Amino acid sequence: MKPLSYVRAGTAREAIDAFVAAGDGARYIAGGTNLYDLMKLGIERPAHLIDIADLEGADRIDTDGDRLFFGGAALMANVAEDPVVSRDYLVLAESLSKAASQQLRNMATVGGNLLQRTRCPYFRNGVNGTYPCNKREPGSGCAALGGLDRSQAVLGASEACNAVSPGDWPVALMAMDATIELQGRDGTRVIPISELYRPPSQTPHLEFTIGREEIVTGIAVPKTAAGRNSVYLKVRDRESYAFALVSAAVALEMDGDRVGQAHVALGGVATVPWRARAAEAFLRGRTLDREGALAAATAAFADARAGRHNAFKIELGARTLADALITAGSKSQ
Repeated sequence: MKPLSYVRAGTAREAIDAFVAAGDGARYIAGGTNLYDLMKLGIERPAHLIDIADLEGADRIDTDGDRLFFGGAALMANVAEDPVVSRDYLVLAESLSKAASQQLRNMATVGGNLLQRTRCPYFRNGVNGTYPCNKREPGSGCAALGGLDRSQAVLGASEACNAVSPGDWPVALMAMDATIELQGRDGTRVIPISELYRPPSQTPHLEFTIGREEIVTGIAVPKTAAGRNSVYLKVRDRESYAFALVSAAVALEMDGDRVGQAHVALGGVATVPWRARAAEAFLRGRTLDREGALAAATAAFADARAGRHNAFKIELGARTLADALITAGSKSQ
C-alpha cells in the first residue's frame, strides 16, 4: 500500500492551488472510475489526490439559451437523463447511456470522461516490463504494432502507437462541435474539443493539450436542429459493459429530403475521437439513400490502415456509419 494525501476542494481556485503546492505527484479525482483502475494496475501512482467532485457549481446542467452547458463534475447518468438532452440531442444521451454500467454512470463525471486513458491491452497489462508501451514509458516501443491488434486503431495511428481512444461521450461531442472550458493558474480558457486531443505521432504519452493543473470546468454544445436528427450507434463484442469496436455519432441538418449539413464522428477505430470530414463533404446537398450513405461511409475510411487482426474494422466501420446515417435521416421524415 503506497501512502498518499487527500484533499477535498470547495472551489476550482482551491483545487488548483492545492495541486500546484503538491507538485509532480498530484492528481485530480472526481468520480475516480478511471483513475482507480490505473492505480490498481500500477500505471498511476499519485502521492496526492485533490477531490474536485464537489466544486461549487461544477455539477450544473443548463439547457436554457443558445447552448447546452454541462459542468465538468456533472454525472454521466444525470446528463443522459436530462429531459432536453434525451429528447432533442439523442446522440449525446445515447453516447452516455451506452457507456459502462449504470453504477459507473452514477459516479463518473462528464469532464473526467473526456480524459480517459486508452484500454490498449499492452498499455494496461505491461506495467512490470512484460510489454513495451510508448504511452507508459516513452521510447520503449509499441508491442501492439505487429502484435495482437484486434482492438487497435485503423485511423490516426503512427509508427509509435496505434492505441484506440476509448470514450463514447467525446465522439458525440466531436460531432456536435462542443467546446471545453478549462481553468488553470492563469484563468479560464475555452477550446474546441478537436483541440483537446493529441494524435500519437512520435510522442504518444502526450495525449491531451490540457495543462497539468488545469481542470475541465465545463462543456458547451451549440443548440442546433440537427440534434433532433441524431443517433449514436455502437457496435461491440457484447451488448453491455464493453468498449466500442466501432461507433458512429451522426447529426443531420436536413433541407427537405437533402442533407444540408452533416455532423459525423467515429469512435473505436481511431487514436483520437475522429471527425469524418470526408463523409460530411460527400453528403452535403445529397439525397440520403442507402447507396449514398455507404459511399459517404466508405469515404470516411479512405485513409484507414489495417494491422494484422483489425482489418474487419474498416468494413464494419463503414457499414455502422451507413446505418447511423440512414437512422438519423429517417428522423426528419
